[in-house]
Amino acid sequence: MSESSFEPIEEKLYWNRYLVDAGRPHIRVRRHLSPSASLRALTKICPANCYSFDDAGQVKVVTDGCLECGTCRVLCEATGEIDWNYPRGGFGILFKFG
Repeated sequence: MSESSFEPIEEKLYWNRYLVDAGRPHIRVRRHLSPSASLRALTKICPANCYSFDDAGQVKVVTDGCLECGTCRVLCEATGEIDWNYPRGGFGILFKFG
């Protein structure tokens, strides 16, 4: 297989679909006075770019488009700064290519 036959990851991710469970996010950032190093890191390492800073400098999460990879869960497990659950059945990421 030649190198030119491989699709960029962005092309493959485009085919995935996400069914939003309105009003019931599966991830919540717990209240914090200032974001820890782990929370700040999530704004850079989340592959779906779900984490960002708000106007007050706090880390927020928008779960629409979350790949459910667990990166945030692993990174913040020790600190307990996020609540992470799988989405309800039928909601969340729908992978096209496994």
